[in-house]
Amino acid sequence: MALLFPVLERSLSHTAVAFSSSASRRARERGYDLIMWPIGTDTEHIDVLARGGLVDGVILMEVQLEDPRVNALADNDVPFAMIGRTEEPSALPYVDIDMATSTREAIDRLAALGHRDIAFVYSSSPEYDHGAVSRARGAYLAATDERGLRQTLSSSEEHPAEGRILGERFAREHPEVTAVIIMNEHAASGFVRGLALTGVRVPEDVSVLSLGSSSYMAEMSDPSLTYMRTPAPELGELGFDALERRLADPSGAPMQTLLPCTFVRGDTLAPARTAEA
Repeated sequence: MALLFPVLERSLSHTAVAFSSSASRRARERGYDLIMWPIGTDTEHIDVLARGGLVDGVILMEVQLEDPRVNALADNDVPFAMIGRTEEPSALPYVDIDMATSTREAIDRLAALGHRDIAFVYSSSPEYDHGAVSRARGAYLAATDERGLRQTLSSSEEHPAEGRILGERFAREHPEVTAVIIMNEHAASGFVRGLALTGVRVPEDVSVLSLGSSSYMAEMSDPSLTYMRTPAPELGELGFDALERRLADPSGAPMQTLLPCTFVRGDTLAPARTAEA
């Protein structure tokens, strides 16, 4: 078995490692070996993989809304399952984060603390349209619109230094914002530091909630981040289960599972500051 992860296009975070390690552990339990194949989203390598008969099946990670690897695997009759999903995955096996539910919970928790100016900061990569980011961004826009909350969108490359630069700029450009949902765990700690460098206190002035992260990444921030935990270990195991089901019954109904993130309290949430504060 092979796990395809485009490390040249996406950083290998602690959360991504949790996906892959749990999938590998499940594979060993079932008598398989799972190797990580660190190729990009080009399909040439998939053609070689298929022609050589090197693997029995494939798990795709970091799935794009329109992912060329999906068609390449199907065209070459290689059984596969996705951790993540394309824009229209109706006939495909997948397990994924329920980003719509997770994002709405994040907004609900901030709104319950009185926040009405809630920004959404996400990871930017113009050449890579990541499904989870797109769905979370869409859920943020829909939920804030329904609640009559003010919207602010911003993005950063996936690096602490880029997060710091954004935090400094964000504090200057958006002084009205009292809460930030950040879906970019590589940049989150830098973002908090960037705010602090401009004199913005977290959480007294601005609350920060990390969407889709882990305890490892949350503790890199000072103060430690409140976050929505990615169900990476669970989805890694289920991703292998979805592939195993496809191998056992190629014509059967594909396994399709969504799991939401879970809220983990840290030190970066507080009631919204008053206009006089």
